[in-house]
Amino acid sequence: MDTYALLLASTLSAGTVLALAALGLLINEKAGIVNLGAEGMMLCAALAGFATVVYTGSTWLGFAAGMVAGALLAAIFGVLVIWLNTNQYATGLALSLFGTGFSAFAGLNFVQARMPALPKYSIPGLADIPWVGPALFNHHPLVYGAVLLALGLMWWLDRSRAGLVLRAVGESPDSAHALGYPVRRIRLLAVMAGGALCGLAGAYISTVYTPLWVEGMVAGRGWIALALTTFATWRPVRVLLGAYLFGGVTMLQFHLQASGVQVASQLLSMLPYVATIVVLVLISRNPAWIRANMPAALGKPFYPGN
Repeated sequence: MDTYALLLASTLSAGTVLALAALGLLINEKAGIVNLGAEGMMLCAALAGFATVVYTGSTWLGFAAGMVAGALLAAIFGVLVIWLNTNQYATGLALSLFGTGFSAFAGLNFVQARMPALPKYSIPGLADIPWVGPALFNHHPLVYGAVLLALGLMWWLDRSRAGLVLRAVGESPDSAHALGYPVRRIRLLAVMAGGALCGLAGAYISTVYTPLWVEGMVAGRGWIALALTTFATWRPVRVLLGAYLFGGVTMLQFHLQASGVQVASQLLSMLPYVATIVVLVLISRNPAWIRANMPAALGKPFYPGN
């Protein structure tokens, strides 16, 4: 039972990374912008967060630094695709490549760095419950914050005026523009908010999930988060559930290795990515269903006055 509690606990922690990044990308796509640069933003944010914690000893300042780094990179991306009308897919890929290379270069001096001892979190009373306590109540506050963020985002998109305006911009930017809404500024703010959440996910990886800095440590999670938005049909709660599903698949490889399963470690490491491909293949079999849920203007440039 202790083994399964540990597996569930690690699943929640691993899923938090994907949930934060995917919810950020969801905000982008609800505004009609596709950002393929999540991997690069998360890597730069992971480095910024780790370096900040090394120098200050505060994970919360590290989270803030990661969010700022992600938002700044997203703002550059936003200016290019929203005002200069560069291709969203090519620009996103360029951002991902830039972030990967820049973080590797700038992080050379932090490979051997060590963070100060960080506090351990638990919910008093609940954490002592057998099996349930270690599985659910011994996590960093950001694990619970991801759940609240998904629920809050669901309400905001469906019930608030600002959320409905954002959805209108993603569905029909021409109509939103005709009604007097600043489509470009709304899209830029959405892109920066999504970048900040991707940055938070990257900082969480390097400061809490695996408290160290290693080149390429995001290891494809940005791409999985991107796939999650489609898998969840652009719904926040489904994003959260999908993140835990993929997080569980990720941690299952370590559980199987610890259990002595005689399978090559390379094959087990492939599990999260194989699961991503399988899910996307299954979803793509029904393109009409995807189109019915996808923001109508997703990936399409907007030219005011045309």
